[in-house]
Amino acid sequence: MSEKKIIVVGIGPGNEKYITPAAVEKIHAAKFLVGGRRALETFAKPNQEIFPVTKEIDAAINFIREKISIAPVVVMVSGDPGYYSMLETLKKNFDAALIEVIPSISSLQLAFARLALSWHDATLLSFHGRRPNDEDLKFTPQKILGLLTDAEFNSATISKILISLGWAATSQINICARLSYPDEKIISTTLGDAAIAEPVKHCVLVVRSMDR
Repeated sequence: MSEKKIIVVGIGPGNEKYITPAAVEKIHAAKFLVGGRRALETFAKPNQEIFPVTKEIDAAINFIREKISIAPVVVMVSGDPGYYSMLETLKKNFDAALIEVIPSISSLQLAFARLALSWHDATLLSFHGRRPNDEDLKFTPQKILGLLTDAEFNSATISKILISLGWAATSQINICARLSYPDEKIISTTLGDAAIAEPVKHCVLVVRSMDR
């Protein structure tokens, strides 16, 4: 009988060039491979049994529970597994001792790198399927925010929220979209202009107060 193990692998911001060799090795060696449809299209091999992760997350959990006694199951997650990924859901359903994690580059890391900014003192938050606390978002001098977004909480709606929480409309915002892909785009503008511009969805926002 195989050793029971779930290997959670970060596949980075999207482009294959940004995935680590350790992650690639685990993915290629997998008998059972779980991940989003785009990830499976990119990395899965014909000899692997695959299962796509959808909104019906219980189906993926059941697949893992069924296969784990046969061979280790590799679960691919976008970005880094330690930041708002499927890892927490897996830990709620399986013993943590069964889980191995291979870290990777997150889209937030790449956004700050593209801007040549240090992020050790940044406030990193996610609007992806949630809304952070106003206390974490509100303006304070020298503050810098790194934000994940989704379709509802996009560049326009988040800009309006930040202005309502004391950020000046002239504060700088970098809208980082499609990071690592050939059509990557980084828009540098102000919160006031972003609030009334065409919304950019599923991107990374880096917001800085005027004194940064």
